[in-house]
Amino acid sequence: MKAPDLPDNEEARLLALRQLNILDTPAEERFDRLARMARRLFGAPIALVTLIDRDRQWFKASSAPDEYENPGQVPREITFCGHAIAQEEILVIPDALADWRFVDNPMVAGPPNIRFYAGCSVTDGNNHNVGTICILDQTPRDFSSEDMEILRDLGAMVERELAAIHLATVDDLTGIANRRGFMAMATHALQLCQRQKVPASLAFLDLNKFKYINDTFGHAEGDNALKFFAGQMRQHYREADLCARLGGDEFVVLLTNTDIGLANALTKRLADALQACPLQANPASADAVSYNLSFCHGVVEYDAKRHASIDDLLAEGDRLMYHDKKR
Repeated sequence: MKAPDLPDNEEARLLALRQLNILDTPAEERFDRLARMARRLFGAPIALVTLIDRDRQWFKASSAPDEYENPGQVPREITFCGHAIAQEEILVIPDALADWRFVDNPMVAGPPNIRFYAGCSVTDGNNHNVGTICILDQTPRDFSSEDMEILRDLGAMVERELAAIHLATVDDLTGIANRRGFMAMATHALQLCQRQKVPASLAFLDLNKFKYINDTFGHAEGDNALKFFAGQMRQHYREADLCARLGGDEFVVLLTNTDIGLANALTKRLADALQACPLQANPASADAVSYNLSFCHGVVEYDAKRHASIDDLLAEGDRLMYHDKKR
């Protein structure tokens, strides 16, 4: 048996999955309907909508005969869907007993005795393959190019439902997580860091003189400044770091597997980049003015003894930021 390869963007993919805040949630008719539709269209005994977590495959929706016992989740290392999300094209296994990767897989050798699999990866809308819609059969079968198009259409429908969830956790203006999305992802990330016994740090950032930018250059320029700042955060922190806009001109970033020294260094890198890259207000007019963004910050390293929750970590970062602002 071959365990699935990890996607190149695995850590960012897991953060995107966390941001959806959908793992371990109750069944929803919108996803159940799509699983039923897939099962009916292909005449397959089992159809699933799955999400691939760090070490497990979790079933968001399942359509199967009454005698099929839905396990709810299975280890990622034995899943077919784990292979599907590591590639862009649809994964089709016409006969698992004839494929060296799966011939001795426990789900092939034992219940549910999979012989055929077809799975289409689904994304969060930002090129992160977070799961699949797939069909399973206990007998080998063919899968035509027309079948693939139908499965892709069903995958697009799953993605639209995921996008509706995503919109509720992403800041409309800047495109990074909003407070709701941050709280959901950060809670999971801290639990993971504690389990793995690795450090985590949080940087609380507050733009300087943002009211002056709005009052002097107008709210459109204020929006441009916020979008620019969010873009700089993404560029100068790392892909796996969780950047968010809490509201107004307050931003936050959670850095996993990162001590306070590295968190401070990355925050300084962002500050230096802002100083080296001025913005221009009213660029098309004779009154064009250049200005630089800057911020006050509070950086704190996670300590399970002092921070019972992400709220405690945020509160300390906020307090340190205000100390920096007064200074």
